[in-house]
Amino acid sequence: MSQPLVVGVLVGNPRVGSRTSRAAVGVGEAVRGALRALGHEVADDGPLVDAAELAGEVFAPGSGVVDEALGALGRADHLVVASPTYKATYTGLLKAVLDRAPGGWLRGRVAVPLLVAASDRHALAVELHLKPLLVELGAAVPGRGLFLNESALDQDPAALLAEAGWFAAPAGVAS
Repeated sequence: MSQPLVVGVLVGNPRVGSRTSRAAVGVGEAVRGALRALGHEVADDGPLVDAAELAGEVFAPGSGVVDEALGALGRADHLVVASPTYKATYTGLLKAVLDRAPGGWLRGRVAVPLLVAASDRHALAVELHLKPLLVELGAAVPGRGLFLNESALDQDPAALLAEAGWFAAPAGVAS
C-alpha cells in the first residue's frame, strides 16, 4: 500500500503569521482537496515552515535549524512556496532559506509557487522569478504560478488553483 501524499508549505514573508502565510496555508488545503478529488490518498497535514521563524538562523554558521526545516519540506510530495512581492520578486528571506537547499532538493516533487502583491502590475513576477527558482531546485511546476492581489486575499484558494489550471484534466480526458 502506498503512503498518502504529503502537502507542505513554505512561507517567505519576514513577518510571522502574515497574510501571505494564511493564503499559503489555504492554497495548501486546496491542493489537498484537489488531490483527493482526483482519487489520491492525502495526509491531513504536512510540514509548514514560516521563514520568519528561521530568520535568526539563516546566516548562523553551523545552525541546523534551517537544514531540518528544509529536510521536512523536502519529504513533501507537493510544496506550496509563497512570498509577498518585494521589489517585483520574492523576498530575500525566502531566497536565503532556499539557498541553503542542496542541488536537486525538489527533484520528484511538485511545487506550487504563490506570490501575493498589492498591485496587479506584479502578476508576472511569479512566472519570471519564483517559478524558475523552484524549477532550478528540481521541482516540477506543471501549471501557472499563482498570483494573488492583496485585495483578493479572501478569494477561495480552490478557485485560485482552478483559474490557473492546476489539477485540471486535459481537454477530452475524464478525471
